[in-house]
Amino acid sequence: MLTSLDLLFAFILFAFVSSITPGPNNTMLLASGVNFGARRTIPHALGVSIGFMVMVLAVGLGLGEVFKAYPLAYTVLRYVGAAYLLYLAYKIATSGPLSAAEPGSRKPLGFWGAAAFQWVNPKAWVMAIGAITTYTPAQGYLFNVVVISVVFAIVNLPSVCVWVMFGSALRTVLQDPRWLKAFNLLMAALLVLSLYPLLFVESGFS
Repeated sequence: MLTSLDLLFAFILFAFVSSITPGPNNTMLLASGVNFGARRTIPHALGVSIGFMVMVLAVGLGLGEVFKAYPLAYTVLRYVGAAYLLYLAYKIATSGPLSAAEPGSRKPLGFWGAAAFQWVNPKAWVMAIGAITTYTPAQGYLFNVVVISVVFAIVNLPSVCVWVMFGSALRTVLQDPRWLKAFNLLMAALLVLSLYPLLFVESGFS
């Protein structure tokens, strides 16, 4: 079982660093914090953390082996993910000032959308596979998979919320529609750049 404190602390550090560094999730949370504020972005942040926890559980329980046996399935998933990321980048790039929108016409990504997004997020796959293959002892494996998944979610939530709060703090700076437009275009460009590992780096399942 996961009883070594050294291993646990090493995993917590891995979870923190991988959760707080830039990636598609944090880019979208930053943009959502700017455009919608912290309170309306909370379901998005919860969807990231809980959806990722479920993903780690699935990888630990054998989904990674399925992709090794059927690499075409993972290839299809990668390109579906690319298409969805491009769609999200377009939505961010074309966002206008909140005051200019019809009431209720603009909504942040919700809990279920954020949770589902983990399955097409290349960084999430790297994090999940790394957590299972590197930090999950074979003895008491099933218990350790659950521990790894829950601890990752506990570390991940406050980490991604840092990006939400930073985005919310920038709202006052980006009141000028021109600056907000420039910010949204930058966030969209970063999302497109995040496609590089998705499309051009070996998956490890082929």
